[in-house]
Amino acid sequence: MTDIKKVVVLGTGVLGSQIAFQTAYSGFQVTAYDINDEAIATAKERFAGLVETYKNEVKGAADGKAEAALDNLGYATDLAEATVDADLVIEAVPEILDLKRKIYADLGQVAPDKTIFATNSSTLLPSDIAHATGRPDRFLAMHFANRVWSSNTAEVMGTSQTSPDIFDTVVEFATEIGMVPIPIHKEKAGYVLNSLLVPFLNAALDLAAGDYAAPADVDKTWRIGTGSPLGPFQIYDIVGLNTPYNILIHGGAHEQELAAWLKSNYIDQGKLGIAAGEGFYKYN
Repeated sequence: MTDIKKVVVLGTGVLGSQIAFQTAYSGFQVTAYDINDEAIATAKERFAGLVETYKNEVKGAADGKAEAALDNLGYATDLAEATVDADLVIEAVPEILDLKRKIYADLGQVAPDKTIFATNSSTLLPSDIAHATGRPDRFLAMHFANRVWSSNTAEVMGTSQTSPDIFDTVVEFATEIGMVPIPIHKEKAGYVLNSLLVPFLNAALDLAAGDYAAPADVDKTWRIGTGSPLGPFQIYDIVGLNTPYNILIHGGAHEQELAAWLKSNYIDQGKLGIAAGEGFYKYN
């Protein structure tokens, strides 16, 4: 068992809320932090929805354990207040390097010296952020897959400055919250999962943006040809379209063209994925 008791999750978007709820469900005291009361109100709605999801999809959750997770959740919009006595902070803010550096610079000023920092960044290297933390030996990446209760991997990746003891502690913590830890032995943009997934999703987007095939037909082809339950555009909708947009807009010329197509045809029209009720598909 690790000494981690109190966990803070920075950012309560789709994945941040899942990380916070899964950690609380596993018995840890969790503070969900976001920038304002409106964001916290939305987070509480997400947590309520996760209670129902866990009751329906997670063995043993329907006997009251899902509802009990809510008792382990607290909320904060003040960073210093959120991190009082925190053992671990998991950051899940948007995939924008300058934003992450800014929040870690602020976090390093208020969090206790003992606190471990973990970024859930999906494509950025932790070494690009480490200097901003003020404690690079206690900083690393811990990347979760969407739908953490079923796609339950936690990819753990440090930098050359990360303490081996901290790395091992986070790997063990991942097990304690019901994840399958995947240790990454040296830095790799995209870890294992996204090194495979991002090129796949970009290839699908290229087909649609280039008018080669409609998103639904791309998905149909993939499902029939591989037996996969989901096509790439269904995955986009689950992830939420803002995340791939933020990744693409910082890529090369072609990636930026794909980002512009995604923005004008979907994001600007409020089609952000399942959480918004519509993305590439419509949802009730």
